[in-house]
Amino acid sequence: QEQLVESGGGLVQAGESLRLSCAASGLTVSSYDMGWFRQAPGKEREFVAVILRSGGSTAYADSVKGRFTISRDNAKNTVFLQMNSLKPEDTAVYYCAARTRFSYTTSSARAYGTWGQGTQVTVSS
Repeated sequence: QEQLVESGGGLVQAGESLRLSCAASGLTVSSYDMGWFRQAPGKEREFVAVILRSGGSTAYADSVKGRFTISRDNAKNTVFLQMNSLKPEDTAVYYCAARTRFSYTTSSARAYGTWGQGTQVTVSS
């Protein structure tokens, strides 16, 4: 049974940092493209970042480029999202996901078939 569990969310002030973790079981993160998505109340789930299985290349949404970094620790079977210079507009529930469908691009939520429960990130101004 594949499972992803996010942690590390919380309440911070604008300009501060958080590091999110996504612990995987039942799947090996190095064998999957692994993505981070976020969803604010009343809004659609949006792509944040992805790290590819092949070589570990990364890609980011324009809104977080230069501030967020996705990485993985294969020994811990865990994916991370380092979030720096946080802004109030970053407030959302953050989800990690494993890509299982290749008919969709890596920035599409539809490409990902295994999801975590989400962790809340709130940034105050």
